[in-house]
Amino acid sequence: MLTLSNPGLAAFVTTSLASLLLVLTQRWHGSLSMDLTQGVQKMHTRPTPRIGGVAVALGLLASYATATAETKSILAYILLAGIPAFSAGLLEDLTKKISVQFRLLATMVSGLLACYLANMTMQNTGLPPLDWLLGFVPLALVFTAFAVSGVANAINIIDGFNGLAAGSVAIISGALGVMALSLNDQAVALVCFSLAAVALGFGLINWPSGRLFLGDGGAYLLGFVLAWLAILLPMRHPEINAWATLLACAYPVLEVAFSVLRRRKREGHHPGEPDKAHLHHFIHRRLVRRFTPVAATTWRNSITSMICWVFAVLPAAWAVLFMQDTRMLCLGLILSALGYTAVYARLTQFAWCFGALTLRRETRLTA
Repeated sequence: MLTLSNPGLAAFVTTSLASLLLVLTQRWHGSLSMDLTQGVQKMHTRPTPRIGGVAVALGLLASYATATAETKSILAYILLAGIPAFSAGLLEDLTKKISVQFRLLATMVSGLLACYLANMTMQNTGLPPLDWLLGFVPLALVFTAFAVSGVANAINIIDGFNGLAAGSVAIISGALGVMALSLNDQAVALVCFSLAAVALGFGLINWPSGRLFLGDGGAYLLGFVLAWLAILLPMRHPEINAWATLLACAYPVLEVAFSVLRRRKREGHHPGEPDKAHLHHFIHRRLVRRFTPVAATTWRNSITSMICWVFAVLPAAWAVLFMQDTRMLCLGLILSALGYTAVYARLTQFAWCFGALTLRRETRLTA
């Protein structure tokens, strides 16, 4: 029988209630917490609190408080290590003055702190030469911190429409949880499912109405925990490798990788500079707005997320099915990258492949 002593249920209920409370009390904290409608990537039509990360943190703490001893031992150092990433993001949500570079550094610090507290670095990559190099501890630390920072920032990048980031985290962490269960690792599975419950609890308030946003604090915290679980699982179970968990995280990882490449090709633009040229933006403009001409803006926003969730579900499902088959995992990642590229090309170039001047043309399309 499910009770509030169940970590997943406690996480879901706590996050939902905390999110609702933040919405109901916005007149008291709104002067600091509101996300206004002006900005390059703003898709909402009314000022909205962007401190959903507070509810996410409380949900994770509730999960810790009700977990078994082994699960607590994992959650304890994850939550402690996540403080720098969460704090930097929350400061940005409240002040709007924290630089991208500082936030990137904070997520890397969280990754390094997790390595120290867990006495673990990323080594089981499935690539023997790289694993040999990662036997050199300083290099392994840098590599792990960079990987954690990349996934954390990837979740922040896809946080553009109601439910998109939270739904993607729920899908991916759920897939990681299924992998852990199939490996009889109930402690890690419980952490994964608790993370999914937190994301769903927040999503209950965020989707479809968009009454509360994750903000940088929430996105970085969810992303950091997800990244560490993706590292932890193959390190605890040598029978699988990082290709399995990388494929599960393929959608946000491909989004950030493609975004950096695209922005580097744009003259006068920094790779960290925000824009409206992500896949979810084009799905919204080219598909959702076209086929729902009379729908309210909020509903278009939410429908966009539903479509994008498919890009998270497919590679995650493939990863679960073939988690011990490295060749199939590599094939799945290749197919995910090709599929992402083909859809992006179709929406921006009106063809299923890129032409020679793709990135320059895409830049003009987003002007």
